[in-house]
Amino acid sequence: MKTILLIEDDTVVRENIAELLELANYKVFTASNGKIGVIEAKKHLPDIIICDIMMPELNGYGVLQVLSKEETTKKIPFIFLSAKTEHKDIRKGMNLGADDYITKPFDESELYSAIESRLAKIEILKDNLEKEEAENNDSPENQIKSLDHLKKYFSEKVEIFSFKTGEIIYRKGDNSNYVYLIQKGVVKTYKMDEHGKELITGLHKENDFFGFTSFIRNIPHSEHAAAIENTQVLRLIKREFKHILQKNHEITIELIDYLSDNVSEIKEHLIQMAYSSVRKKTADTILQFTEKIQKQTKENIQISRSDLASIAGIATETFIRTLSDLKKDGIIDIDGRNIKIVNIEKLKKVT
Repeated sequence: MKTILLIEDDTVVRENIAELLELANYKVFTASNGKIGVIEAKKHLPDIIICDIMMPELNGYGVLQVLSKEETTKKIPFIFLSAKTEHKDIRKGMNLGADDYITKPFDESELYSAIESRLAKIEILKDNLEKEEAENNDSPENQIKSLDHLKKYFSEKVEIFSFKTGEIIYRKGDNSNYVYLIQKGVVKTYKMDEHGKELITGLHKENDFFGFTSFIRNIPHSEHAAAIENTQVLRLIKREFKHILQKNHEITIELIDYLSDNVSEIKEHLIQMAYSSVRKKTADTILQFTEKIQKQTKENIQISRSDLASIAGIATETFIRTLSDLKKDGIIDIDGRNIKIVNIEKLKKVT
């Protein structure tokens, strides 16, 4: 019989949910606040935890943070149950590592479905892990030995998250619990200065990793990340990513090269921003964006003028005027939001 720990401070709600779960043939342990919930979780090691957010002593976010640091409890599926329905609340819970989020009021079927799907996922992951470990013990060549193998691992094992154009993936100050791989689309990372001006720090295309922070210290993100177009990303918990690197040193070397190339590219971009003319910054930005998202020069580039200006490091109004000049010179064509390169050789020679 599967065991469930229910942490809920409302006595009526707690008793009603516990009864529903027992009728569904689950063994239920209960706790009336977060502090007791942590104790019960360590004592019983349930198969799954369902936890309210707003509670005395220790709220649900605190419970998850404590249990995620304990070796015996960090892999137990965790479902938030709360009346807090704002996107920021849901995002906060998922960023902390929750597996699901059910909002009150809810249907019985919704609760059962969330529990069953998470328990099934754990069983599948456990079976796959045992199978992979057996295969790795018998066949060393099955180990992840390159970044390409790692990307394949992401695509086969990691959950997909979709973001619409302009939607935030993470914000500055969010916990850096994941490493991301873009399956489809384009992502920008950026910072905001004290005047609210946006400075794009990086463009990431399909098959790029992003979201790296320290693997040793649990430090928050120092910049924002958002989708430039409709985007799908795969995200892997950082501690699992670290475990893969520790077991496969070849990947670590490749990753160092990958990150070094990114740093070199950023340095080159900063030099261009500091010393190039406005026309050259504009031209280089169009070329950079075309290359980054692997567009053919005959295809239209669809990106906001403010994003392009931010990459170039110049004011949006100045950037738009320079685009008009390049159009007059027959180097590009502009149709609404679309930019099309007409003469790429001339664009490369702009000074």
